Amino acid sequence: MATADQIKSLIRSHFSNETERFFTIALQVAAHEAKQGHPALAHDIRDIVDREHKKRGPKVLNFPQDLRGLVLTEDPQVSKTALVIQTSLQERIQQVIHEYRQQNKLKSFGLSHRRKILLIGPPGTGKTMTARVLAKELHLSLHTIQVDRLVTKFMGETSAKLRQIFNLMQQEHGVYLFDEFDAIGGERSMDNDVGEMRRVLNAFLQFIEQDTSDSLIVAATNNPKLLDQALFRRFDDVLYYDVPTSEERKCLIENVLGVFKASKFVWKAVLADSEGLSHAEIDQACRDAIKKAILSDTTKVNALSLLESLHNRQDARKGQRGDN
Repeated sequence: MATADQIKSLIRSHFSNETERFFTIALQVAAHEAKQGHPALAHDIRDIVDREHKKRGPKVLNFPQDLRGLVLTEDPQVSKTALVIQTSLQERIQQVIHEYRQQNKLKSFGLSHRRKILLIGPPGTGKTMTARVLAKELHLSLHTIQVDRLVTKFMGETSAKLRQIFNLMQQEHGVYLFDEFDAIGGERSMDNDVGEMRRVLNAFLQFIEQDTSDSLIVAATNNPKLLDQALFRRFDDVLYYDVPTSEERKCLIENVLGVFKASKFVWKAVLADSEGLSHAEIDQACRDAIKKAILSDTTKVNALSLLESLHNRQDARKGQRGDN
Protein backbone atom coordinates (compact mmCIF):
# COMPACT_ATOMS: atom_id res chain seq x y z
CA MET A 1 0.00 0.00 0.00
CA ALA A 2 0.97 3.67 -0.27
CA THR A 3 3.34 5.00 2.37
CA ALA A 4 2.05 7.05 5.29
CA ASP A 5 3.72 10.19 3.89
CA GLN A 6 2.04 9.70 0.51
CA ILE A 7 -1.39 9.27 2.09
CA LYS A 8 -0.93 12.42 4.20
CA SER A 9 0.27 14.36 1.14
CA LEU A 10 -2.74 13.18 -0.88
CA ILE A 11 -5.13 14.37 1.83
CA ARG A 12 -3.36 17.73 2.22
CA SER A 13 -3.32 18.41 -1.53
CA HIS A 14 -7.00 17.48 -1.84
CA PHE A 15 -8.17 19.84 0.91
CA SER A 16 -5.85 22.60 -0.35
CA ASN A 17 -7.36 22.28 -3.86
CA GLU A 18 -3.87 21.63 -5.30
CA THR A 19 -5.11 19.48 -8.17
CA GLU A 20 -1.80 19.14 -10.03
CA ARG A 21 -0.06 18.24 -6.76
CA PHE A 22 -2.72 15.62 -6.11
CA PHE A 23 -2.12 14.08 -9.57
CA THR A 24 1.65 14.04 -8.97
CA ILE A 25 1.35 12.25 -5.63
CA ALA A 26 -1.15 9.77 -7.08
CA LEU A 27 1.44 8.90 -9.75
CA GLN A 28 4.04 8.48 -7.01
CA VAL A 29 1.69 5.99 -5.34
CA ALA A 30 1.35 4.15 -8.68
CA ALA A 31 5.13 3.93 -9.02
CA HIS A 32 5.40 2.66 -5.43
CA GLU A 33 2.77 -0.04 -6.05
CA ALA A 34 4.54 -1.16 -9.24
CA LYS A 35 7.75 -1.61 -7.25
CA GLN A 36 5.86 -3.59 -4.61
CA GLY A 37 4.81 -6.08 -7.28
CA HIS A 38 1.28 -4.75 -7.85
CA PRO A 39 1.36 -3.81 -11.57
CA ALA A 40 -2.42 -4.06 -12.06
CA LEU A 41 -3.10 -1.59 -9.24
CA ALA A 42 -0.38 0.75 -10.55
CA HIS A 43 -1.94 0.62 -14.03
CA ASP A 44 -5.41 1.37 -12.65
CA ILE A 45 -4.15 4.41 -10.72
CA ARG A 46 -2.37 5.80 -13.79
CA ASP A 47 -5.52 5.21 -15.87
CA ILE A 48 -7.66 7.13 -13.37
CA VAL A 49 -5.21 10.05 -13.34
CA ASP A 50 -4.98 10.11 -17.16
CA ARG A 51 -8.76 10.11 -17.61
CA GLU A 52 -9.29 12.83 -15.00
CA HIS A 53 -6.51 14.96 -16.46
CA LYS A 54 -8.01 14.74 -19.97
CA LYS A 55 -11.50 15.59 -18.68
CA ARG A 56 -10.24 18.76 -17.08
CA GLY A 57 -8.56 19.91 -20.32
CA PRO A 58 -5.80 22.49 -20.62
CA LYS A 59 -5.42 24.80 -17.67
CA VAL A 60 -5.96 28.47 -18.49
CA LEU A 61 -3.21 30.42 -16.76
CA ASN A 62 -3.58 33.90 -15.42
CA PHE A 63 -0.51 35.35 -17.13
CA PRO A 64 0.49 38.96 -16.50
CA GLN A 65 -0.77 40.99 -19.46
CA ASP A 66 2.73 41.93 -20.66
CA LEU A 67 3.86 38.27 -20.78
CA ARG A 68 1.08 37.13 -23.10
CA GLY A 69 2.48 36.17 -26.46
CA LEU A 70 5.92 35.60 -24.93
CA VAL A 71 4.93 32.42 -23.06
CA LEU A 72 3.08 29.80 -25.12
CA THR A 73 1.21 27.12 -23.18
CA GLU A 74 0.22 23.63 -24.33
CA ASP A 75 -0.67 20.25 -22.85
CA PRO A 76 1.47 17.89 -24.98
CA GLN A 77 0.41 14.34 -25.81
CA VAL A 78 3.85 13.07 -26.90
CA SER A 79 4.75 9.76 -25.26
CA LYS A 80 8.26 8.50 -24.51
CA THR A 81 8.02 5.96 -27.34
CA ALA A 82 7.97 8.78 -29.91
CA LEU A 83 11.38 10.00 -28.73
CA VAL A 84 13.93 8.05 -30.79
CA ILE A 85 17.29 8.89 -29.23
CA GLN A 86 20.28 7.00 -27.90
CA THR A 87 19.71 4.73 -24.91
CA SER A 88 21.91 6.75 -22.57
CA LEU A 89 19.78 9.86 -23.18
CA GLN A 90 16.56 7.90 -22.69
CA GLU A 91 17.86 6.66 -19.34
CA ARG A 92 18.78 10.16 -18.17
CA ILE A 93 15.36 11.52 -19.18
CA GLN A 94 13.74 8.64 -17.30
CA GLN A 95 15.85 9.59 -14.28
CA VAL A 96 14.42 13.13 -14.38
CA ILE A 97 10.89 11.66 -14.53
CA HIS A 98 11.60 9.17 -11.73
CA GLU A 99 13.13 11.77 -9.40
CA TYR A 100 10.21 14.12 -10.01
CA ARG A 101 7.70 11.42 -9.08
CA GLN A 102 9.71 10.56 -5.96
CA GLN A 103 10.55 14.15 -4.98
CA ASN A 104 8.92 13.86 -1.54
CA LYS A 105 11.11 10.88 -0.72
CA LEU A 106 14.22 12.80 -1.79
CA LYS A 107 13.17 15.89 0.17
CA SER A 108 12.80 13.80 3.33
CA PHE A 109 16.56 13.19 3.05
CA GLY A 110 17.36 16.84 2.32
CA LEU A 111 17.80 16.26 -1.42
CA SER A 112 16.08 17.84 -4.42
CA HIS A 113 15.00 16.24 -7.67
CA ARG A 114 16.59 17.08 -11.02
CA ARG A 115 14.58 19.97 -12.42
CA LYS A 116 17.01 22.34 -14.19
CA ILE A 117 18.00 20.69 -17.46
CA LEU A 118 20.13 22.04 -20.34
CA LEU A 119 19.61 20.43 -23.76
CA ILE A 120 22.32 20.89 -26.40
CA GLY A 121 22.34 19.73 -30.03
CA PRO A 122 21.63 20.54 -33.68
CA PRO A 123 18.14 21.67 -34.75
CA GLY A 124 15.53 18.95 -35.09
CA THR A 125 17.27 16.34 -32.92
CA GLY A 126 14.61 16.02 -30.22
CA LYS A 127 15.24 18.82 -27.72
CA THR A 128 11.78 20.41 -27.87
CA MET A 129 10.19 16.96 -28.08
CA THR A 130 12.00 16.03 -24.86
CA ALA A 131 10.32 18.96 -23.08
CA ARG A 132 6.96 17.79 -24.44
CA VAL A 133 7.63 14.22 -23.26
CA LEU A 134 8.53 15.47 -19.77
CA ALA A 135 5.31 17.48 -19.61
CA LYS A 136 3.20 14.54 -20.84
CA GLU A 137 4.79 11.98 -18.50
CA LEU A 138 4.52 14.27 -15.47
CA HIS A 139 1.00 15.51 -16.30
CA LEU A 140 2.18 19.12 -16.43
CA SER A 141 1.55 21.95 -18.88
CA LEU A 142 4.45 23.02 -21.10
CA HIS A 143 5.18 26.76 -21.11
CA THR A 144 7.56 27.78 -23.90
CA ILE A 145 9.30 31.11 -23.41
CA GLN A 146 10.00 32.81 -26.74
CA VAL A 147 13.49 33.95 -25.77
CA ASP A 148 14.33 35.69 -29.05
CA ARG A 149 11.11 37.77 -28.85
CA LEU A 150 11.71 38.47 -25.18
CA VAL A 151 15.12 39.98 -25.95
CA THR A 152 14.35 41.88 -29.15
CA LYS A 153 10.93 43.24 -28.17
CA PHE A 154 11.76 44.28 -24.64
CA MET A 155 15.39 45.42 -24.84
CA GLY A 156 15.93 47.38 -21.63
CA GLU A 157 13.10 45.53 -19.84
CA THR A 158 14.23 41.93 -20.35
CA SER A 159 15.49 41.42 -16.79
CA ALA A 160 12.15 42.59 -15.39
CA LYS A 161 10.29 40.18 -17.70
CA LEU A 162 12.57 37.35 -16.62
CA ARG A 163 11.73 38.08 -12.99
CA GLN A 164 8.01 37.83 -13.85
CA ILE A 165 8.60 34.47 -15.57
CA PHE A 166 10.47 33.06 -12.56
CA ASN A 167 7.71 34.36 -10.26
CA LEU A 168 5.24 32.53 -12.51
CA MET A 169 7.17 29.29 -11.99
CA GLN A 170 6.46 29.56 -8.26
CA GLN A 171 2.75 30.20 -8.81
CA GLU A 172 2.04 27.88 -11.76
CA HIS A 173 3.64 24.47 -11.54
CA GLY A 174 4.78 23.19 -14.97
CA VAL A 175 7.60 22.58 -17.44
CA TYR A 176 9.17 25.87 -18.58
CA LEU A 177 11.13 25.68 -21.83
CA PHE A 178 13.60 28.44 -22.74
CA ASP A 179 14.02 27.76 -26.47
CA GLU A 180 16.88 29.36 -28.46
CA PHE A 181 18.46 29.87 -25.06
CA ASP A 182 21.73 31.30 -26.40
CA ALA A 183 19.83 34.54 -27.11
CA ILE A 184 20.27 35.39 -23.42
CA GLY A 185 22.93 32.88 -22.39
CA GLY A 186 25.78 34.29 -24.48
CA GLU A 187 29.34 34.46 -23.18
CA ARG A 188 29.74 37.66 -21.17
CA SER A 189 33.24 38.33 -22.45
CA MET A 190 32.25 38.34 -26.15
CA ASP A 191 33.50 41.48 -27.92
CA ASN A 192 30.16 42.16 -29.64
CA ASP A 193 28.19 41.89 -26.41
CA VAL A 194 26.41 44.94 -25.08
CA GLY A 195 25.93 46.05 -21.51
CA GLU A 196 22.21 45.29 -21.50
CA MET A 197 22.75 41.66 -22.51
CA ARG A 198 25.37 41.21 -19.80
CA ARG A 199 22.82 42.47 -17.28
CA VAL A 200 20.20 40.07 -18.68
CA LEU A 201 22.55 37.10 -18.38
CA ASN A 202 23.57 38.09 -14.85
CA ALA A 203 19.88 38.37 -13.95
CA PHE A 204 19.13 34.92 -15.39
CA LEU A 205 22.07 33.39 -13.48
CA GLN A 206 20.75 34.93 -10.28
CA PHE A 207 17.13 33.89 -10.86
CA ILE A 208 17.90 30.27 -11.77
CA GLU A 209 20.24 29.86 -8.80
CA GLN A 210 17.69 31.28 -6.36
CA ASP A 211 14.70 29.45 -7.83
CA THR A 212 13.16 27.02 -5.33
CA SER A 213 9.94 26.13 -7.19
CA ASP A 214 8.99 22.57 -8.08
CA SER A 215 8.65 23.50 -11.75
CA LEU A 216 11.00 21.97 -14.32
CA ILE A 217 13.25 24.47 -16.11
CA VAL A 218 14.45 23.25 -19.52
CA ALA A 219 16.81 25.34 -21.65
CA ALA A 220 17.58 24.32 -25.25
CA THR A 221 20.32 25.59 -27.55
CA ASN A 222 21.85 24.75 -30.92
CA ASN A 223 25.01 26.73 -30.16
CA PRO A 224 26.70 25.60 -26.93
CA LYS A 225 29.90 27.50 -27.81
CA LEU A 226 27.97 30.76 -27.41
CA LEU A 227 26.89 29.95 -23.85
CA ASP A 228 28.57 31.55 -20.88
CA GLN A 229 30.49 28.90 -18.93
CA ALA A 230 28.89 30.05 -15.66
CA LEU A 231 25.56 28.69 -16.91
CA PHE A 232 26.58 25.04 -17.00
CA ARG A 233 26.99 24.66 -13.23
CA ARG A 234 23.51 26.18 -12.66
CA PHE A 235 21.88 23.14 -14.29
CA ASP A 236 21.32 19.77 -12.62
CA ASP A 237 21.95 17.91 -15.87
CA VAL A 238 23.25 18.67 -19.37
CA LEU A 239 22.04 16.42 -22.21
CA TYR A 240 23.78 16.36 -25.59
CA TYR A 241 21.76 15.46 -28.71
CA ASP A 242 22.97 14.53 -32.18
CA VAL A 243 21.60 13.44 -35.55
CA PRO A 244 20.27 9.86 -35.42
CA THR A 245 22.44 6.81 -35.95
CA SER A 246 21.59 4.20 -38.59
CA GLU A 247 19.68 2.10 -36.06
CA GLU A 248 17.80 5.16 -34.76
CA ARG A 249 16.93 6.24 -38.31
CA LYS A 250 15.44 2.83 -39.02
CA CYS A 251 13.38 2.91 -35.80
CA LEU A 252 12.19 6.46 -36.52
CA ILE A 253 11.16 5.64 -40.10
CA GLU A 254 9.27 2.54 -38.97
CA ASN A 255 7.49 4.55 -36.27
CA VAL A 256 6.39 7.33 -38.63
CA LEU A 257 5.44 5.15 -41.61
CA GLY A 258 3.61 2.62 -39.45
CA VAL A 259 0.94 0.82 -41.52
CA PHE A 260 1.95 2.83 -44.61
CA LYS A 261 5.28 1.01 -44.93
CA ALA A 262 5.32 -1.50 -47.80
CA SER A 263 5.78 -5.13 -46.77
CA LYS A 264 8.92 -5.42 -48.90
CA PHE A 265 11.13 -2.50 -47.93
CA VAL A 266 14.76 -2.20 -49.01
CA TRP A 267 16.57 -0.51 -46.13
CA LYS A 268 20.14 -0.23 -47.41
CA ALA A 269 19.68 2.77 -49.72
CA VAL A 270 17.20 4.49 -47.37
CA LEU A 271 19.58 4.32 -44.40
CA ALA A 272 22.51 5.46 -46.53
CA ASP A 273 20.66 8.41 -48.06
CA SER A 274 19.15 9.56 -44.76
CA GLU A 275 22.56 9.86 -43.08
CA GLY A 276 23.22 13.32 -41.68
CA LEU A 277 19.56 14.33 -41.58
CA SER A 278 17.97 15.28 -38.27
CA HIS A 279 15.05 13.50 -36.65
CA ALA A 280 12.72 16.31 -37.75
CA GLU A 281 13.93 16.18 -41.38
CA ILE A 282 13.46 12.40 -41.56
CA ASP A 283 10.04 12.67 -39.92
CA GLN A 284 8.96 15.26 -42.51
CA ALA A 285 10.36 13.20 -45.39
CA CYS A 286 8.31 10.20 -44.22
CA ARG A 287 5.16 12.31 -43.95
CA ASP A 288 5.76 13.74 -47.43
CA ALA A 289 6.03 10.17 -48.80
CA ILE A 290 2.83 9.15 -46.97
CA LYS A 291 0.90 12.11 -48.41
CA LYS A 292 2.14 11.31 -51.90
CA ALA A 293 1.06 7.67 -51.51
CA ILE A 294 -2.41 8.64 -50.27
CA LEU A 295 -2.94 11.09 -53.11
CA SER A 296 -1.83 8.38 -55.57
CA ASP A 297 -4.37 5.94 -54.06
CA THR A 298 -1.66 3.42 -53.10
CA THR A 299 -1.51 3.98 -49.28
CA LYS A 300 1.84 2.17 -49.19
CA VAL A 301 5.30 3.73 -49.11
CA ASN A 302 8.17 1.77 -50.62
CA ALA A 303 11.88 2.56 -50.46
CA LEU A 304 11.91 4.35 -53.82
CA SER A 305 9.15 6.80 -52.89
CA LEU A 306 10.80 7.54 -49.53
CA LEU A 307 14.19 8.05 -51.19
CA GLU A 308 12.74 10.82 -53.32
CA SER A 309 11.50 12.65 -50.21
CA LEU A 310 14.83 12.11 -48.46
CA HIS A 311 16.72 13.53 -51.46
CA ASN A 312 14.50 16.63 -51.32
CA ARG A 313 15.43 17.09 -47.66
CA GLN A 314 19.13 16.62 -48.41
CA ASP A 315 18.89 19.21 -51.21
CA ALA A 316 17.18 21.66 -48.89
CA ARG A 317 19.93 21.16 -46.32
CA LYS A 318 22.61 21.82 -48.94
CA GLY A 319 20.77 24.98 -49.95
CA GLN A 320 20.77 26.22 -46.37
CA ARG A 321 24.53 25.64 -46.13
CA GLY A 322 25.12 27.28 -49.51
CA ASP A 323 26.64 24.11 -51.00
CA ASN A 324 26.79 23.81 -54.78
